[in-house]
Amino acid sequence: MRLEELKPVKGATRKSKRVGRGPGSGSGKTSSKGHKGQKARSGGVKGAGFEGGQMPLQRRIPKRGFTNIFRKEYAVVNVSDLGKMNDTDTVTPELLKERGMIKDVKAGVKILGMGELKTKLTVKAHKFSKSAIEKIQAAGGKAEVI
Repeated sequence: MRLEELKPVKGATRKSKRVGRGPGSGSGKTSSKGHKGQKARSGGVKGAGFEGGQMPLQRRIPKRGFTNIFRKEYAVVNVSDLGKMNDTDTVTPELLKERGMIKDVKAGVKILGMGELKTKLTVKAHKFSKSAIEKIQAAGGKAEVI
């Protein structure tokens, strides 16, 4: 048996119902929509959230806050992740992306101080947390802002 020979089991598939094709089809005239009413008309069914003309819940509840369109999002790397890079002495955003530690550089790379660092590294990044700088320096390395 080959892939192109595969077929669904007998009785598993059905032909689609062809509505509005005359009385002989069993679903002619009103096309299985009954007589009159909103659901029988073209474009009939109202969308999700429609409440019969009443002010919808989505519009009734108060809105709060705002979205800052100028927000900068940083790619985040923890100090513990840097400890796994023992074959290099300089860590750059390009190297982090190459190794798959970050997907995208975004607005920059920020190093956070979660975990421990035992290897001496020179870390080049756009931002550092205070605890990250302390841990990098305690291991004998340098934190350089680019």
